[in-house]
Formats: sequence, C-alpha cells, structure tokens
Amino acid sequence: MSGERSDEIPIRVAAWSGSRGEEEPRRFELEGRELEVVEILDRWREPHGRAFRVRAGDGQSYLLFCQEPELRWWLMGRPGEPPGSAPG
Repeated sequence: MSGERSDEIPIRVAAWSGSRGEEEPRRFELEGRELEVVEILDRWREPHGRAFRVRAGDGQSYLLFCQEPELRWWLMGRPGEPPGSAPG
C-alpha cells in the first residue's frame, strides 16, 4: 500500500486506539466531506498494516487501510467499485 496505484487514495482518518493499542477508524475525510464510521464490517491484517471494511454515515461501505508503523491511511477504490485488496 504505497499510494502509487490508481485505486489507493490517501485520506485523513480520526482513529481510536483500543485496549490492544491498535488503531481503529472512527471518521475519515473524503473529497472535503467528513464521514463517520458507523460500523466496522470486517478487519484483517496485511503484511504492511491493517485493513478495515467499514460502513459510513452516508450508507456506503469503504475499504480503509492503515499502513504501519507510519499510521498512514488509504482509501482502497471507490464506493461501489471492487477494491484492489480483499481479505485473505
């Protein structure tokens, strides 16, 4: 997850560290709009970070990726499009 693929969009995310110290997205900014994460639908680890399938306040689902250890966040694909990464 480098931001170099066309389906990777760098985004700003407000995250919370749970009891395990791992970041979880709470809201994110996309195209000038702030979207609240209303539900984490799925989560999994990848070699360079953690991926989250979330449902946002606009009713859409999004795939967010947190690159570790830098804590850089990426949106993978666009709503309604298959992302470049899927749970393994």
